[in-house]
Amino acid sequence: MTYLTVYGEDAELLQRTENPAEIAATLTEIGVRLRHWDLVATGPSADDVLAAYAEQIAKVNAAESYTFVDVVQLGPDADPEVAAGARAKFLNEHTHDDDEVRFFARGAGIFYLHVDGKVHAVLCEAGDLLSVPAKTTHWFDMGTRPDFCAVRFFHDDDGWVGAFTGDAISSRIPDFDTITAGR
Repeated sequence: MTYLTVYGEDAELLQRTENPAEIAATLTEIGVRLRHWDLVATGPSADDVLAAYAEQIAKVNAAESYTFVDVVQLGPDADPEVAAGARAKFLNEHTHDDDEVRFFARGAGIFYLHVDGKVHAVLCEAGDLLSVPAKTTHWFDMGTRPDFCAVRFFHDDDGWVGAFTGDAISSRIPDFDTITAGR
C-alpha cells in the first residue's frame, strides 16, 4: 500500500498517511498522479515484465505519447557496490525535461517531490503507477538494500536525463530506510 509523508524543508513532519483518498488528494494538489494496476505474475527478465504488462503499457503509451519504455530492477542478490552506486545516482535533488513515470511491478522505492516549500515522500510499492510532471524537483531513494522492479516511460529514446539542482535538501529529509522502519 502506498504511504505518504510530507515534510517542511526543515524536515519537520507535516503529514503521514496510508489513506488512498488522502494521498490522491494531496498529490493531485501538486500535479502528481498516482494510479494502481493489478499485479500479474512475471518472469525475472525485463522482457518478461514488459510482456506481462504489455496491455497496460500500451494504454499509457497511447494516452501519453510515450515512445520508449524500459525496466529497471535491483534485488536483494545485487552486488552491494552496484546497489550503492545505483542508489547514489538518484539521491540528489534534480529535475527532468520529461515526465517521471514509473510503475512498480515488484518491491518499493520512495519518490521525494520538492514542491512549494514541502517535500512529499511517496513510498511506491508493487502495483503503484506514479506520474510526476516534467520540471518537478525531486529525488528517488531505493534504500540500502534495494528490492524493486519498475517500468519506466519516456517521451524520447534518451531515457533518464537529470539536471541536478545542487541543493542538499535530500540530506535533511529522512531516507527510505528511516521512513520504512517508522511505518
